[in-house]
Amino acid sequence: MPIRITSLHNPRLKDVLKLAKSSARAERCATVVEGSRECRRALESGIVPLEAYVCPSLLDSDSAALLPRLTALDAARKTWLAEVTPDVFAKIAVRDDSGGILLVIPYLDHTLATLRPPSPAFLTVIEGVEKPGNLGAILRSADAAGVHAVIVNAGATDIHNPNVVRASLGTLFTVPVLEAEPSATAAWLHAASIAIVAATPDAPSLYTAWDYTQPVALVLGSEADGLSDTWRAAADGLVRIPMFGQADSLNLAASAAILFYEVVRQRLAA
Repeated sequence: MPIRITSLHNPRLKDVLKLAKSSARAERCATVVEGSRECRRALESGIVPLEAYVCPSLLDSDSAALLPRLTALDAARKTWLAEVTPDVFAKIAVRDDSGGILLVIPYLDHTLATLRPPSPAFLTVIEGVEKPGNLGAILRSADAAGVHAVIVNAGATDIHNPNVVRASLGTLFTVPVLEAEPSATAAWLHAASIAIVAATPDAPSLYTAWDYTQPVALVLGSEADGLSDTWRAAADGLVRIPMFGQADSLNLAASAAILFYEVVRQRLAA
């Protein structure tokens, strides 16, 4: 049976609030998921929440449909389930449209060692993404375009930032997402015979000139710093998106979407 929490000073709530900080997330290896769509996608991906908080009076129909699964996990002592009052839920929820449900989940456990993309592989590497919203938007495009995995080079935005979950609309859980160092990622791609195609404004070739029907990993650098020397040296090809205006760069998420759908176009045509 779920525990009922009515006090705003419950120590469990304090622990949830701490997860807004990256240091607390890293120490506990856990993060927060809000919203019926995001929570559903987390559960459907096989994630077992550490904790679940539901407010019966705020549940929408989609959130209510998740209750039997959470109740079963609670009964199996795999998830700690609590019913909370509207005041309590408002304290731990950031969004106004959370649908009366919030999960605390463990960190994703994808690594280069466990990554097994289908053939022909379609991967992307994001280096230096600074904003959680940008990473979330890239994940939405990656999900839509059928990207097999997204590798975020370590030192960039924390992939477990709750803002990434929100901006991705839960697609953080539908596409394997992992963190790895640039040199280790490049070595893994070369060992797997996956071509590295890196996008940079000063590349000699247009992005449409590459054959993406073969196994490929698209590499994009940050808007501020572009590609590092590591990726320029590791790349099998450098490509650019043509630009005719005054801006010297595109939004990172927009660039990713353009490149993703060129892969889709070529593979559908083939």
